[in-house]
Amino acid sequence: MRPRNKRFTLSILGILAGLTALACPARLLTCALAADTVTITQQPDKLQVLINGELFTEYPLRGQPKPILYPVIGPYGFGMTRNYPMRQDVPGEAHDHPHHRSLWFAHRPINGIDFWSDSPEAGKTMHEKLIRVESGSSRGAIETANRWVARDGRVVFTDTRKMSFHADGDRARMIDYEITLHASHGDLTFEDSKEGTMAIRTHPNLQLENNPKLGVTTANGQAINSEGVRGAAVWGKRGKWIDYWGKIEGKTVGIAIFDHPSNPRHPTHWMARGYGYIGANPFGLNAFEGKPQGTGNMTIKHGQEATFRYRFIFHKGDYQEARIAERYLGYAKE
Repeated sequence: MRPRNKRFTLSILGILAGLTALACPARLLTCALAADTVTITQQPDKLQVLINGELFTEYPLRGQPKPILYPVIGPYGFGMTRNYPMRQDVPGEAHDHPHHRSLWFAHRPINGIDFWSDSPEAGKTMHEKLIRVESGSSRGAIETANRWVARDGRVVFTDTRKMSFHADGDRARMIDYEITLHASHGDLTFEDSKEGTMAIRTHPNLQLENNPKLGVTTANGQAINSEGVRGAAVWGKRGKWIDYWGKIEGKTVGIAIFDHPSNPRHPTHWMARGYGYIGANPFGLNAFEGKPQGTGNMTIKHGQEATFRYRFIFHKGDYQEARIAERYLGYAKE
């Protein structure tokens, strides 16, 4: 039998390689054994987000003063956010700032009302309805409508928020968080304050500093922003992204937050503390830049709206291993 034509064989291999690339555009080297499957299941009081059958996060439908995502399970199965105050039996966590509930969006003041703290005088953000719940082969999504209600029961404004969930194999899990603020009940002013806004409270190991008085002795975190500012100096600085990372049970993991270029006042300031609180806050110009009080106010006129978009990445390794700068460039083009 004559040997097969070498040029013909190479051509067939090239065609097969091209078909493989079309089938798996997200994998440059090899096609993954299976795409990450995101499933969202509805329970009586919450939605559960599963990636490949494992819990990623939950969205409570009631029982909280504002919408939150908790827990948030990252690489190696570690919870990436603080458990308090949802759970108060976890050793090594500080029991401070009870309004720091895992991952949330809030601010103080809005039209003079405290929508930040959990004080008796504070307003609440109340879940109104589910607009969409969608599972998918690579992404899942939750879309909700919510009412921001003053202590006297008056609706101040409304929002719709879209949260999508996806993964990059076992390297990272991601949440895209988009919130549209509707000035549905009159003019709406987010006032100049450092108390806000798109926020997360990290696992105590990702803190930059220990606080034995509050029971935190395992903090080993580091931080950097897109401008190369490191450590506690990231507080109040502008940046396209920020990353906190450290070791949990000997494994290095981190949390990156991206500020989308379409956001008002991009790049945002970061109200980022050494005790593990990280907040994207575009309003606090008095605190962050020393400008006259009120300079940072943002008013949305009655009947209009404003949208803010963020991405949270819960990743293996430090910010370099996780290619955070590179990932941000891709996100910015979306």
